[in-house]
Amino acid sequence: MRVVAIILAGGEGSRLTVLSEHRAKPSVPFAGKYRIIDFTISNCVNSQIYDVAVLTQYRPHSLNEHIGIGKPWDLDRIHGGIRLLQPYRARGEQGWYEGTADAVYQNLDYLENKDADGALILSGDHIYKMDYRKMIAFHQQKGADLTVAVMNVPLEETDRFGIMTTNKNSRVIEFHEKPKNRDKGTLASMGIYLFNIDVLKQSLSELHPHHHDLDFGKHVIPHIIKKEKVYAYQFDGYWVDVGTIDAYWRTSLELCDLDHPLDLWDAKMQIRTRSQERPPVKTSVSGRVTRSLVSNGCTIQGTVYHSVLSPGVFVSPGAVVRESVIMNDTFIGPGAVLDKVVVDKQVVVSAGAHLGDGDDLTIPNAETPAKLNTGITVVGKGAYIPAKVRIGRNVLIDADVSEEAFQDLSEIPSGASVHREGVQLPPSDATPLSTETHATPSSEETSA
Repeated sequence: MRVVAIILAGGEGSRLTVLSEHRAKPSVPFAGKYRIIDFTISNCVNSQIYDVAVLTQYRPHSLNEHIGIGKPWDLDRIHGGIRLLQPYRARGEQGWYEGTADAVYQNLDYLENKDADGALILSGDHIYKMDYRKMIAFHQQKGADLTVAVMNVPLEETDRFGIMTTNKNSRVIEFHEKPKNRDKGTLASMGIYLFNIDVLKQSLSELHPHHHDLDFGKHVIPHIIKKEKVYAYQFDGYWVDVGTIDAYWRTSLELCDLDHPLDLWDAKMQIRTRSQERPPVKTSVSGRVTRSLVSNGCTIQGTVYHSVLSPGVFVSPGAVVRESVIMNDTFIGPGAVLDKVVVDKQVVVSAGAHLGDGDDLTIPNAETPAKLNTGITVVGKGAYIPAKVRIGRNVLIDADVSEEAFQDLSEIPSGASVHREGVQLPPSDATPLSTETHATPSSEETSA
């Protein structure tokens, strides 16, 4: 069976706040040297699928630059290879993608020009390793028209996913999109679909006139279950959606564990990426690194504990980085302390500054309480943090803020925001949240 892969990478990713303000969610740096989309592209290559299309939309420039012609993944091929497909406006045709399936519908001409039997629809914003050849073999063995990759999730999380009910032969007999009642089982769709191309074309053509926001979970799968043979392929490996700040931070730090199930050192299932040539990591006599991932080009003269550092990070003498994610070319000045923070690229943290200050993690960000409420402070790309300022928990700092934006304040309280035009303080009667509170994924970004 000849299969073409289509990676959906056009989502806004708004729950990642400033991390996705100037880039698409799949191009957000992850695990030090990678981007989120590297995992899906690498899965394709490791599964010997070399005909790949990436559908982009929201702020695609960083993603386009990262993927280029696909050389790091051996996808710079005359036959097959990788193509970046963006929405366009033409007379009598729709413009921007309005749903996951609508994005594929607008690119049916791409599929029609391929000599392929199957279309593997993938998301570009999940972290996992998977050999799609096993799913393809299952699809052929069952004689399926559509195969959906599924995994068991905790019962309390079933309202975040599309939930499948299957018979003893793994054929899907019911599908419930984000069910409110937790009595539909725990078999959740991973947003990975293998269609027979003729079935995909027919279904999209039938449904699109009635649903311009055509979505696989809401529309296509329920429609096909009634007419065609749909099977569930169970995946038992590691898979996570890093679509919230808390999930991004937590998943990043878990990679520091020696026994983590996502093995980045497995040569048989290597994760490839586009990366710059950087010198080796350098540490001084005072440099200490414990339980961390540290990328090439970093200089460590302070203390790094249980953190992830992207290429080119400089940690000055006396500085402490604890349980934090620090992206490319960030400078951390002498005596600075970063505790439970996520810092984007090219940030300057001046001497003696404290980010993630204080013990109370329960005061949410006043402007985005559903996105920043677990104690993590987030700093946007290119921000400048003044010397000796103390910044609390759940603080949001915009990209490119200057020293003037801090208005000479020596302390930024928990729950505040720092914008380019100034500081937005939380109300004096801000209500702390339960320590068990966490952000709930929006329908925009949770897999069907």
